[in-house]
Formats: sequence, structure tokens, C-alpha cells
Amino acid sequence: MQPRIVFVTPFPDAAVLAREMAPRGFELVVAAADSPEYHAAIGGARFLVGFVAGMIRPELYAAAPHLELVQLLSAGYDNADIDAARRAGVPVANNGGANSVAVSEHAVMLMLAVSRQLIWQHASVAAGRWRGNQTPRVHELRDRTLGVVGLGSIGRKTARLALAFGMRVLYYDIARLTEAEEDALGVRFRLLNELLRESDVVSLHVPLNPSTHHLIDAEALALMKESAILVNTARGPVVDERALHACLAERRIAGAGLDVLDQEPPPADNPLLALDNVVLTAHLAGPTYESHTARLRNAYDNVQRVARGEPPLWVIPELG
Repeated sequence: MQPRIVFVTPFPDAAVLAREMAPRGFELVVAAADSPEYHAAIGGARFLVGFVAGMIRPELYAAAPHLELVQLLSAGYDNADIDAARRAGVPVANNGGANSVAVSEHAVMLMLAVSRQLIWQHASVAAGRWRGNQTPRVHELRDRTLGVVGLGSIGRKTARLALAFGMRVLYYDIARLTEAEEDALGVRFRLLNELLRESDVVSLHVPLNPSTHHLIDAEALALMKESAILVNTARGPVVDERALHACLAERRIAGAGLDVLDQEPPPADNPLLALDNVVLTAHLAGPTYESHTARLRNAYDNVQRVARGEPPLWVIPELG
């Protein structure tokens, strides 16, 4: 009998690719989360693949006693029950940085959109005001200082892109690079408070866990320059949203580019939606056609590794 992969995704493109890229010698069942098809298939599954972090609960392991690997297509796993995974003894792997190019490009896009007041410019042209009543003050990225908080795969790629724009790059991470590694990447370590004081743009690339919840709070925001920009493509609760709104509304920092929020989708009365110095996207930094392909390549490679009796790659740190 062929080992069964149950594949779950909300993205139609990913479902098509999942079938196209599926390795030979496996049974692939593509099913919506919590659908009758999913429940019929999960009992015999050896591999669960997809955007399934929220499904990592005791009930999963009770329903799927033959699971050998839970392979996430996402980088984050903050809504997974880690204790349940640990008790089950089933490894959970993330996507191995498959969306790091997409997210790093998106982070730089947000930096540029806020720095060049892209939304204001578009609205003026669309309304028939070729230049508007007053030309806004816009800024270049060159010669500005980027502070990268979290220098994992996404953070490093963001740093490289920023260097290509002629920025100076500082970083803060609990896993510090050696001086030789810093030289090779072109970055320099700073303590978090130092980074916040020195940076013109702060870009967040940390996982959400108890140590990073509200890492950027009112006290942290108070350290930033009035001309600074905050970019968050990590997770919404890494930032204290109330404190950020107050800071932006009072122009204590210049602006923010946010792909993630506390509540997604946001309620209509979220006060950030009314600010003119915020650029918002709908948690779409990672999903691109190319990243779907890379996620699946990594996922299926990991599935085949485990099927061969080899240890999986990219097991989340809590279970490594």
C-alpha cells in the first residue's frame, strides 16, 4: 500500500501544484480542512502537509495514529499546540524558508511604499490631481539605516536587498552571528534598544512566541526616531497595536507598513485603517506562485526523507 499524504491548503494554485508535483509512490489526498474528505483520509495518513498549524491539536493525533510527519507550508506555527505535538512524538517541520524571497521583497516594497507615500500619490492621480495640492516629502532608502529584528532566512534576505539599495544594515537576534559572518553579510549587531534608536526603518522578522509577544510596545516605539518607519511582515501580536496606533496618530514615528495585524481580517473600526501614514496588505507577503512551488518542493522532499527512514529537515526548534 502506498503511503498516504493528506494535503490541506486554502489556495487553489497550491492545490493544483500539489497534484502536479506529488512524488511517485505516494497516495495524495487533497482535501479542505475539516471537510468530510479530510476526515475520511486522515486516519490512514502518514504525512499531513499544508497550512495546518492551527490543526496541530490533540484531536489530530488521536484521529491520525499513523502520522510520521506534519509538514507545514508556512514558516510560522504560533497557533500550533506544541505540547500536543511533543506528547505525540511526531515531528513538525516548517517550510524551510521557502517563502523567504517573497516576504523579504514584500518588506522592501512596504519600506518604499511608505517612504515614497505611494498610496497618497496613487489616490491623487486617480482623483485627477496630477500633483495634488502639495507635493509630499518623500525619502530615498539609500544611506538610511535599516534595523532587522530577527535575522533568520527572511531577515537575511531582507538585509541583502537593503544593502543593494545602499542602506546600512543593523540587526538584533538572540542567535548572534560571528564577526566573520557579519562581515560576509554586511551587517552589524546591535542590542534591541540600540537598534530602535539608530534605525530609520525597523523591519520585524521574528516568530511569535511568549518572548516576542508585544516585543514592540509603547516603550520600544518611544525609542524610535520621529522620521522612522516600522515594517511588520512577521505576526501582528509582535507589535502592541494600540501603542502603535497612538504613536502613528501623534506622528511620533513617520509611518508603518503592515502585512499583519492582531485580528485578521481586521474589524471595520480598527483605528489603523483610518490613518494616512500606514500602508496595509492582507497577510499576503508570503503567498506567490514561486513560493508555492518552493514550499511544495521542500515539503515533498521532507516527506520522502522521512519515508526513507531519514530524519526530517526544518523541525521547529521546540521539537528539535
